[in-house]
Amino acid sequence: MRLRSGLAAACALAAFLAAGCSRNPGIVFQGYIEGEYVYIAPPVGGTLTNLAVARGSHVKTGQLLFILDRSPQAAELRAAEKNLAQARANLALAQAEYVRRVNLRAVQRVISAEELDRARADRDAAAARAGSMQANLDKARWSWEQKAQYAPANAFVQDTLYRPGEWVPAGSPVVVLLPPANIKVRFFVPEPWLARLHAGEVVAVTFDGMPHPCSATIHYISSEAEFTPPVLYNRQNRANLIYMMEGSFSAADAPQLRPGQPVDVAVNSP
Repeated sequence: MRLRSGLAAACALAAFLAAGCSRNPGIVFQGYIEGEYVYIAPPVGGTLTNLAVARGSHVKTGQLLFILDRSPQAAELRAAEKNLAQARANLALAQAEYVRRVNLRAVQRVISAEELDRARADRDAAAARAGSMQANLDKARWSWEQKAQYAPANAFVQDTLYRPGEWVPAGSPVVVLLPPANIKVRFFVPEPWLARLHAGEVVAVTFDGMPHPCSATIHYISSEAEFTPPVLYNRQNRANLIYMMEGSFSAADAPQLRPGQPVDVAVNSP
């Protein structure tokens, strides 16, 4: 989710002010909830015939999301199956004829080596034709299957971008999902705290109206400051450097949170 730069700057400033007020255990930084969305798009284009989910609903792994018109692919699939069946029948005949000529050549010596070579070439050509028809069938079946898309994980349906009857270009997202594992907290700490917080540490996240804190585990610490002072570094302006950190939630806590939601992040002072 892309948030306006003003929100990040405001959170960063609030974090700096909060950090400058206290060095007591349980110091609170300001932050917000971030979401990494999953955009489900078909690799082939078509008319949307069935939108099986609604915005704001929840889906389970493997649940149908949408189907595009399969009529062209269905026709291609039937034709490919028919062509493969014919190619396999021709291969069987060519193989039988080759075996017969091998026996005639080996036992009765009634055919020439050239005739045997022609029979072998016919058999190989029929085998190549059958292989080509199998590839065409696999391609047609893949195209038919791709017209239906399913949820890759349990998720919240953040948005649907097309309506039934509309044309969906290949690669264009139709459904936007937000799996609980993709919800994280983003908060900002001043430079002196970089040495005190490490990946793997647990912080407490709260927001207005929340009955109890959610635990989040820090998994990312930015290596660059959100903004730098306009003068050379010294002991005083180093404290003005703000660094972004991110933490992930448990599967139980994540569904309670929404991207863009402002939160307080409490950390323990060492």
